[in-house]
Amino acid sequence: MTLPRFLHDRLRLPVIGSPMFIVSNPRLVIAQCTAGIVGSFPSLSARTPELLDEWLDEIGAALAAHDAAHPDRPAAPFAVNLIVHRTNARLETDLALCEKHRVPMIITSLGARPDVYAGAQGFGATVFHDVIHDGFARKAIDKGADGLIAVAAGAGGHAGALSPFALVAEIRRWFDGPLALSGAIATGAGILAAQAMGADLAYIGSPFIATEEANAPDGYKRMIVDGTADDIIYTDYFSGVRGNYLKPSIRAAGLDPDALAPGDPARTSFASGGAKVWRDIWGSGQGIGAIDAVVPAAERIADLVRGYTEARARMSLPPL
Repeated sequence: MTLPRFLHDRLRLPVIGSPMFIVSNPRLVIAQCTAGIVGSFPSLSARTPELLDEWLDEIGAALAAHDAAHPDRPAAPFAVNLIVHRTNARLETDLALCEKHRVPMIITSLGARPDVYAGAQGFGATVFHDVIHDGFARKAIDKGADGLIAVAAGAGGHAGALSPFALVAEIRRWFDGPLALSGAIATGAGILAAQAMGADLAYIGSPFIATEEANAPDGYKRMIVDGTADDIIYTDYFSGVRGNYLKPSIRAAGLDPDALAPGDPARTSFASGGAKVWRDIWGSGQGIGAIDAVVPAAERIADLVRGYTEARARMSLPPL
C-alpha cells in the first residue's frame, strides 16, 4: 500500500466517497467520514464562497466532535474537489477557503496546474488529481500532484473510456505513489479487485446517491435503485466532456438518449458548475445494478465492509 500517512489507521475501508456535484453535501460527507471512509464534495456544490465557508465550518466541527466522543475510532479525513477548468472563476477563492480551514485532502479535476498543487501542499493538503489516461497522469505528476485517481470506463459523471485493467497497469509501470481507481465499483468485492489490480483505494460515487443523506431528488435515488448498466449512456452532449448519465433522466427531459448529437467542447463551461445539466440530467456509473435500496450512508458502508471481508475470506486472505 502507498497510502499517504494521514490516511493510515483512519480508514475502516480503503475507499474515497467521490465528490458528486449537487449530490454531495456536508451531511453525506460527515456520514461517510464518521463511518470510516474519506468523504468529499465539489466546492461548487456550495452555491457561493460564503456557503462553502459555512460548509467547511460544519464539517470540521462535526468531525472534531466525533473524534472527541470516539477517541478509539476517529473519523476519516475529508476532501474538497476543485474544478481547475479555466471557466471556474471561483478556483482561487475556494482554494483560499480550503487553506483557511486546513482541508487535509484536495481532489483536482479538468486541468493540471502547478500553482494549485503547490498552494494546497503549502497548507499541508495532499493533492489527488483525476485522470482518464496515462498521458494526463504523467502530466499531473510532473506538475506536482501527490496522487492520482484513475477514472476508468463505467465511472459516473465525467469519465474515461479505458478498461481499469489497462489504465491501472499503464500508470503502475512508472508511478508507485497513491492511486485510487474509479469505475463501476459498487461492492466490497469490487474494492478488493481494485487493490488486486494495483490501486490503493476505490473511488465510489453512485452507490451513495441512493442514501438518505444525499442531496438528490427521490426520483434520482429511485432511478439508481431500479437501474442497471443498460440504463447508462456515455456522451459528451451535455457538457462537452464525455460522461455517463441515466437514460431515463434524459428521456424525462424530453430528449432521445439514442439520438444525441456530438457535444461541442468549445461550449464547455464550469462558471456555475454546470448546475442545469446536473439538476435535470442525472449522472451515474455502470455499477448500479448492485444497489437495491435507499439506506443511510453508514449502512451502505457497513455492507461494503461485509462484502470486502467476505471477498478476502474467499481468496484466503488474512482478516483486516
